[in-house]
Amino acid sequence: MENIDARKNLKEKQRIVIKIGSSSLTHPETGHLDLIKIEVLVRELSDLLNRGKEVILVSSGAIMVGSRLLGFDKKPDNLALKQACASIGQAKLMMIYQKLFNEYNQTASQILLTNYTTSDPISRKNARNTIDELLKLNVIPIVNENDTVATEEIEFGDNDTLSATVARLSQADLLILLSDIDGLFTNDPHTDPNAQFIEFVEQLDESLFNMAKGTTGSNVGTGGMSTKIKAAQMCMDHGCDMIIANGKDFHIIHKLIDGENLGTFFKKGA
Repeated sequence: MENIDARKNLKEKQRIVIKIGSSSLTHPETGHLDLIKIEVLVRELSDLLNRGKEVILVSSGAIMVGSRLLGFDKKPDNLALKQACASIGQAKLMMIYQKLFNEYNQTASQILLTNYTTSDPISRKNARNTIDELLKLNVIPIVNENDTVATEEIEFGDNDTLSATVARLSQADLLILLSDIDGLFTNDPHTDPNAQFIEFVEQLDESLFNMAKGTTGSNVGTGGMSTKIKAAQMCMDHGCDMIIANGKDFHIIHKLIDGENLGTFFKKGA
């Protein structure tokens, strides 16, 4: 009953962060962008704005897009080459987002963050003020890690952590993580057919962290279930609900907001 009641309240959420993983943006056969899916994503987010919501999109994909444009069949391991791919791919990705959002009479902006930005008090305050101002202007901020300059010392490492950081920074009401898995299971459902699905989590304990095996079954993204559980802890501790759901069909976004029992719901602390 708690699960159903909590989901009914999702319609009232005002400031929503939605994170899209690389695997949800691409064709699995080629690794190239799935433009039909991205158009559905843009339409769903535009409709949320039309409903009076404030929307922040955390989008992966820069390195992946850049590497495909340069003819690589996978992400490079070399740091400098990876950063070059990010530089090319981020520009391409934003061009596509801008074009599609413009078709729905919406304006999108780009925000690139590093871990330093959100850990330094002055930079964190400036980032928060920028996001607040963009949302007041009915603009959709599109956030990604600044992979062109990020090194091991200043990188988030995965966009699950980044999205939870953005949710906390912007004081969001809800974070939706869309990936290639339906939600939290008792074990990896890709390898264990007996894995049980968990619909609702009100408190995180050691058993849930032990369930997180650090894998999504995807070789495209960087975040596994362990990073999603950590993201849930960050959100729940700071008054933000979170949902992990499957990004195979982006129509799931309005279904989640309308309270349908999909994905795993992590309820914020009292």
